[in-house]
Amino acid sequence: MVINFRYDNRIFILFFLAIGILFSFQVEASVREYWIAAEKVSWDYAPSAQNQIVPDEGLGVWGGSLKYKKYRYIGYTDNTYAVPVPQDDWMGILGPQIRGVVGDNIVVHFLNRTDRPLSMHPHGVLYSKDNEGADGHSAGAHVLPGESYKYIWAVDEASGPGPNDPSSIVWLYHSHVLGEEEMNLGLVGAIIITRRGMESSPSNPSPYDVDHEFISLFMIFNEENGEESGLKHAINGRIFGNLNGYSTKIGKRVRWHVAALGNEQDNHTIHWHGQTVLNQGHRTDVIEVFPASMVSVDMIPRSPGNWLVHCHVNDHMLAGMSTRWHVLP
Repeated sequence: MVINFRYDNRIFILFFLAIGILFSFQVEASVREYWIAAEKVSWDYAPSAQNQIVPDEGLGVWGGSLKYKKYRYIGYTDNTYAVPVPQDDWMGILGPQIRGVVGDNIVVHFLNRTDRPLSMHPHGVLYSKDNEGADGHSAGAHVLPGESYKYIWAVDEASGPGPNDPSSIVWLYHSHVLGEEEMNLGLVGAIIITRRGMESSPSNPSPYDVDHEFISLFMIFNEENGEESGLKHAINGRIFGNLNGYSTKIGKRVRWHVAALGNEQDNHTIHWHGQTVLNQGHRTDVIEVFPASMVSVDMIPRSPGNWLVHCHVNDHMLAGMSTRWHVLP
């Protein structure tokens, strides 16, 4: 009897040790940590200097000047801010993706490497006043040049997908010291939140029921005080098909996270050629986005080709708010 008791006791000890190890992994995985710097860059709205949609039509008045001083959020691998996190070409001017799962805490170490006060203000997640990154009266509301700040955001149930949403949804983050100026400068990125239990693994918060997630920001950047030539009708900061890298295959599960920013002109109707999307149970090939609105829709491509995706507002199409995406057999 004594021998059996000792044997059983060892089993219980090993069992609880295993539970403790698993629990410690879960606690560790629930904190998603990011190192992001704001930096000045030279941005080219059309690196090819060509209209990639209709080459014979050229760039029109919008091609007179293509390179401008911008500010961007750049992701880094650790607190040395020495090794940038690679980004897909299709992300364009967007800052690094910030991802979380319902129940997580997101910690962002923000370093301001520019010449003006900036911040990081998130949409959708839960934060205290000091972690709002806005409103001018709290610790994280304006980070001075050369200084840093640690933002802590909670991903509660209200931050995640609702009952009719897909397994992940998109929010935006941007600087909010002088918000309208700083978004126009390029200081914007996406937060993607996955429903609890749908994450690919404890270390990978991307949803397991999706093969590709693409982000598209439709925004008219005002570069020349409202002059038409300086109104860059961009998708992720590129015009006239100069945004590259959207690529998938027939039958793959694709999620498009679509958003808009700007002013009253930034009312956009996004149209995918050749395919349809599912938007909260409704099948369509056009969705509407308005300034500071965000929509996540699902698609399973069923026809190969080099397809257009663009804003269907006539003036916006004319000004180059279009690109192509590839569906391979």
